[in-house]
Amino acid sequence: MSETTDATLALLRSDYPYLQSIATRWMDNDIYGHVNNVNYYSYFDTIVNQFLIERGGLDIHGGNTIGFIVESHCHYRSPVAFPQQLQGGVQVLKLGNSSVTYGVAIFAPEQRQAAALGSFTHVFVDRHSQRPTALPQELRSALQSLRVED
Repeated sequence: MSETTDATLALLRSDYPYLQSIATRWMDNDIYGHVNNVNYYSYFDTIVNQFLIERGGLDIHGGNTIGFIVESHCHYRSPVAFPQQLQGGVQVLKLGNSSVTYGVAIFAPEQRQAAALGSFTHVFVDRHSQRPTALPQELRSALQSLRVED
């Protein structure tokens, strides 16, 4: 990683192997005229799950394996606001047997450095027992493609 704000979170757009467009919405802005902090978590969740569904074969409606977020955080660096077309980035920081920790970032248009960056951890569980389960191979392979160097 070329620049970081701490030991694990990449600051630059080029450090994220998966990028997804995110349109801000009128309701995302708060009274101060910028996107409210709670919306960043929604952006993070949306871009990760878009990847898992499109590239990892995650069946959110009928699959046997589902993901629970067990930890998350966000570091806000600069404001974004409606109307902007943002870009969200995802990388995999740690891949376990039943869990994955993502590095995530939000980029303002034409900005090289993240406006916000954070991480969250999914634990994948059996839909019915809600007990941790090994990642299905298709999902594991997709996540492996987002791994960053330690």
